[in-house]
Amino acid sequence: MSDQHPASAATNGKLHYMIIITTIIAAGLSQGLLLPVLSILLEQKGVSSSLNGLNAAALYVGSFAMTLVAERVLGAIGFKKLIASGLSLVLVALILFPLLPGIGAWFVLRLLVGIGDSAINYAAQLWVLLMAPAEHRGRNISLYGMSYGLGFSLGPLGLSLLRFGEAAPFLVIALLFALVLALVAWKLPDSRPDQVEHAENQARRFGRCYSLAWYALIPALLYGYMEASLNSNFPVYGLRIGYSTDQIATLLPFAGIGGLLLQLPLGIWSDRYGRKTILILSGVGGGAAFSLLPLAGDHFMLTLALLMIAGGLVGSFFSLGLSYAADILPRNLLPAANVVGSFHFSLGSIAGPGIGGLLLQFGWSGGVFALMGGLYIVFGLVGLLFSPRQAI
Repeated sequence: MSDQHPASAATNGKLHYMIIITTIIAAGLSQGLLLPVLSILLEQKGVSSSLNGLNAAALYVGSFAMTLVAERVLGAIGFKKLIASGLSLVLVALILFPLLPGIGAWFVLRLLVGIGDSAINYAAQLWVLLMAPAEHRGRNISLYGMSYGLGFSLGPLGLSLLRFGEAAPFLVIALLFALVLALVAWKLPDSRPDQVEHAENQARRFGRCYSLAWYALIPALLYGYMEASLNSNFPVYGLRIGYSTDQIATLLPFAGIGGLLLQLPLGIWSDRYGRKTILILSGVGGGAAFSLLPLAGDHFMLTLALLMIAGGLVGSFFSLGLSYAADILPRNLLPAANVVGSFHFSLGSIAGPGIGGLLLQFGWSGGVFALMGGLYIVFGLVGLLFSPRQAI
């Protein structure tokens, strides 16, 4: 890539960025579709809400497993091959979902989707993070986050495809993944990240990330918890308080739509006013909106408004947290911080559906959102105590 003419390199850089954005939209679509579609299909088959939630968590167990090896795998095979491998894995799983309808088989397939999506996200977000200049980091990472949010918001609309048969949503997304895989294989360069100095072992680098930027790494945990819980538990919650499948399919995207509307403004404001300030205000405001959600009951428009406000305020948490970590940490720790962020996202995503499923099973449906809101508010308040220190 260093032999390219500067103008040609700039043009190719934009093309590669657009391919990454397309890939992330597809990854968001797959998760945004699978969580509510599979939750509703299992609910209709009479599976308990707790088992339903545990099954949903399988996706994030796979994602968690991938984070343990993501840094080494990326260093060994590069960005293009890791993204292509992730796309291929998700594509195969999507085709197999309607062919293997048992709950056990779906658990395994969700593991594969989690591994594939985690590979895609890890490689793509690190690529974007390393390319972003510090003064525009919030804006550039927010554009990346908007792409994932767009896909994730559109995903639940796939619920309406169930009228054409249980296989329809899976096959439509599988076709999209095949097209994106072809684009990646054809146009994306076979590049690798800078070599990490191994004088410091991996555990020590992770420890330094926590020591210097623990507060900036918590948003990934909260975002994973919120995203997985909302998309797995809200469909069951909605069915039980009287919403139809079509109403749920209409409501769920509005959390993502709110995130899309505020993602770029929050990123720009974080560049201007400081990322910690924006994280604190967004956490408290978004937490309050989630806490009020049970009071809306089956009032459709009020539920829609609260989902949009909450999703708008906390929908940038993953990208803002990583941007804040990039502000605090030295450049050589960014790959490790990216692993920790993905690790936290997976932990939150595993916990969210399971905890929410238990609350639903024991009859405290509103507890799903009261707990979620409380976690965000506590995070915001804890931010008042955090002061980043310089790396040694």
